[in-house]
Amino acid sequence: MEIVDPSMDILMQKVDSKYTLVVLAAKRAREILSGAELEIKCVSIKNVSNALEEIAEDKITYERLNNGIK
Repeated sequence: MEIVDPSMDILMQKVDSKYTLVVLAAKRAREILSGAELEIKCVSIKNVSNALEEIAEDKITYERLNNGIK
């Protein structure tokens, strides 16, 4: 199922805070900008939007570490 423009409600179910969401989306957007392949077929041409769609689809996850997010 492809989610276009995922809502904050959906995104907040995937992370533990808004801060985590921002960091995770920014990190993934930078990876996409550097040439990383998209995990899903995205409609948008914007890297941050694509990163948010991937997070909503559970294709991008994170691990909380003492010194940041992996």
